[in-house]
Amino acid sequence: MHEGCEDYGVITAVLFDFSQTLFRSESTGPWLDAGLARMGLELSAAERAALVERLVENGAMPGGPEPRRLSEGLKRLWDRRDLDAASHRAAYEGLTHASGIPDPALARVLYDRHMEPEAWLPYPDAEATLQKLHGLGVPVAVVSNIGWDMRPVFVQFGLAELIQVFVLSYEHGVQKPDPALFQVALDALGRTGPETLMVGDNPHADGGATALGCAFHHVAPVPVGKRPDALAAVLGMLG
Repeated sequence: MHEGCEDYGVITAVLFDFSQTLFRSESTGPWLDAGLARMGLELSAAERAALVERLVENGAMPGGPEPRRLSEGLKRLWDRRDLDAASHRAAYEGLTHASGIPDPALARVLYDRHMEPEAWLPYPDAEATLQKLHGLGVPVAVVSNIGWDMRPVFVQFGLAELIQVFVLSYEHGVQKPDPALFQVALDALGRTGPETLMVGDNPHADGGATALGCAFHHVAPVPVGKRPDALAAVLGMLG
């Protein structure tokens, strides 16, 4: 899988995952607080803490931890959540409803919140790494399993112009690790697998690029403050 890229070849293009690779979403507590404030709802400290725990357990926040368990109905939605926008919303709103929220309307408000640029932060070395790749003339694509358009997040942080192409699963009806999604990116960049590096936090999904001959560099899905330079390491892997 070339997970550590020890045997990578001459790299002339880079593919990046989005969530937990270039950016990380806010944590579940602040996400819930934003939704409650928007609806004018108040919970006691104990009620809030219990609801946060249920939301985490159910994997209700997009970009957050995955569900620890799923009902059969929600599992069907979960398995296809990144194939189209309606399934993505239905899956995550369903998981939020299953968490015992105080008002049914909160599920939609919370889902909408996670798509706002303010709900995301770039990793400390994301901008510098993308800037250096851009300066070197190395084309970059973002390849993401996702059910919504996160380009505005890149615009908000001034990074959109550093990305040549965004390849989003819901826009193509195919999701990682299917090599077809990575092939879309390679074709758009005019590159082949053996000259391309895929960078991501999920060895299974992101590692699917290795089927096309891409090298794979794994980064840990940890908070932004705990991963200062994992992306910068990419620069040392170029041919």
